[in-house]
Amino acid sequence: MRSIGEMARDSGLGVSALRFYDRAGVLVPAWVDPVSGYRWYEPAQLEEARLLARLRRAGMPLADIRLVLAGWSGADGDLVRKLLTAHLRRLEQGLADAREEFSALRSRLDLRENGMTSLRTATAHLSVAAPELAAALDAVRFAVSTDPELPMLGGILCDVEGEGLHVVSTDRYRMAIARAAVTGHDGDRVRAIVPTPLADAMRALLDGEGPVRLSLDGDRVTLEAGGRQVAGQCLDHDFPDYRRLLPRAATRRTVVEVAALREALETGPVRAGEGGAPDLSVLRVADGGAVTLCADGDADPDRVAVNRGFLLDALAAGARDRLVLELGAATAPLTIRRPDDEGTFSMLMPVRLED
Repeated sequence: MRSIGEMARDSGLGVSALRFYDRAGVLVPAWVDPVSGYRWYEPAQLEEARLLARLRRAGMPLADIRLVLAGWSGADGDLVRKLLTAHLRRLEQGLADAREEFSALRSRLDLRENGMTSLRTATAHLSVAAPELAAALDAVRFAVSTDPELPMLGGILCDVEGEGLHVVSTDRYRMAIARAAVTGHDGDRVRAIVPTPLADAMRALLDGEGPVRLSLDGDRVTLEAGGRQVAGQCLDHDFPDYRRLLPRAATRRTVVEVAALREALETGPVRAGEGGAPDLSVLRVADGGAVTLCADGDADPDRVAVNRGFLLDALAAGARDRLVLELGAATAPLTIRRPDDEGTFSMLMPVRLED
């Protein structure tokens, strides 16, 4: 007999997925310990589990997966071939439809006037306190993308409007925003994406207490601090409209002790990622405001699953002993705020749980 852990390791299906498929009646273990509830599988079920993993990766609907497994074990090759062929046709048709829609969208993009071009070619010369700018860069640096396929996310957005400078970063799965007060700019809104190496070089100059000079001049950014200067080209891309992604009012809001939550994340229950996917932490806020970590099998409808490493990064970037967690529905982002600075926060996209 194989334990559920051994089956997960050898089949490519995670433990949580095996539990889900057991409850769905798709891959039922040969024996379940009546006392502990631990699942055990016969050696012959490993082939079915590997087949299930392949079908799952191919996106086959659960109803068809049931029939494929039934036909496979019953040696009904004709049924299995027809199901595989039908699913392949659906995938091919779906890809053809997607190509058609994307082609239409690209045509519309080509015809649209890009209103962001003027924001990237405008200029701004402003003064900002070195500690404030340093804190803002530190608060968002962790969320910068490293995906070469999305170069527009490979830097930190500087968005100047009125007497405020917002710095923003995102890698699609998390977003961080911080605000610094500025003086000397009374013109229109100006935006520029500072590439990551240049942003890091700017941060290295911010070791003093006095004001520094930040200039966004067309496609070039310059920082002058204490007689030293760093300058470079901005990224020639448009950054997403982060204002449309700002969090809505949360249904649950609680203050957490960062050290205690960090220890709980590092030592508490974790949902192991499958096929190289990251480990997840599943959070729940009790009625009294306490944050607890859900164990595998806990089906609380209000739980929120997030990338554990991302959450640890966000807690460190928060740079406070206490932070505010805001949770909405299980499909809404988790927001981490500073109690004394509502303008600096980060958002983590939730991860959908199968069970």
